[in-house]
Order: sequence, then structure tokens, then C-alpha cells
Amino acid sequence: MRSQRPFRREIHVPRPRRIRSLQGISFGWIDADLFRRGWLPLLSPEDLALYTFLCLVADRKGVSFYRRCRIAKEIGLDEVDLSLRIRRLCDLDLLGYLPFHPGAPDGFLQVLSLPGGGPPPSLSLGVLLSRAPLTKEPE
Repeated sequence: MRSQRPFRREIHVPRPRRIRSLQGISFGWIDADLFRRGWLPLLSPEDLALYTFLCLVADRKGVSFYRRCRIAKEIGLDEVDLSLRIRRLCDLDLLGYLPFHPGAPDGFLQVLSLPGGGPPPSLSLGVLLSRAPLTKEPE
């Protein structure tokens, strides 16, 4: 009789040349250069919540395959806002994404090594506006 083995999902790394590394620590860490090189002013609290969650759940190659509904629930966002945060971190080159299959909304999310060696993109008006909290109109 054939033994039952647990199902193992084949993991695909969206950007293999950008696998994060740190001597002796393989996963579950946030690069301190995110702060030192000036990335924090570019990120909203929601961006940071997503980034931190992915850093904590990713495997040693920085890849997570949590579904969007689960991520949204864990960090307290709705799925629309989560999708915006994923796109934003991809646009900032902090996150890589590869769908599980063509057309799938869910996929492999990879926390990338920080791009280049210099500072992040400059703070533009668009970036500042994207970080501004939504406020209610005065009554």
C-alpha cells in the first residue's frame, strides 16, 4: 500500500535574483535599512502593516503564499485596500508578485531585498498624498 504524504505546494519565487539574505538568519526579519535609508516616510501605516506581516510569514526566500482574504483579515484591511497596498509596494520595488496561475488574484508574494544602494525615490506630492489619512468633512 502506498504511504500517504502531505500535499506540498510547489513554490515559485517571483524574482529569484532578489532573495533577501542575512548571515545566520533565514527568515522572519525586517531589514533595518528600511529605516536607515529613508524608506519609512514613503510608507503609510497600512503599507507597513502589510510589509511587516509578509516579513513575518515569508519563507527563507522571502516568499509568502497566503491568500489575500487571509492577509486582509490578519492585518485589518478590506481586500480592496489590501490590493492597493500590494500594488503600491510592488511599484516601490519592495515586493514581488506572481499569480498562482494566469488570471488568479492570489499568488506568491515576495519581500524583496531593498532596491539599489542609495536612498529611495524622492518624496513627491503624489507619494505624500497617498500617505495622507482619509478624513471626514467637517460637519
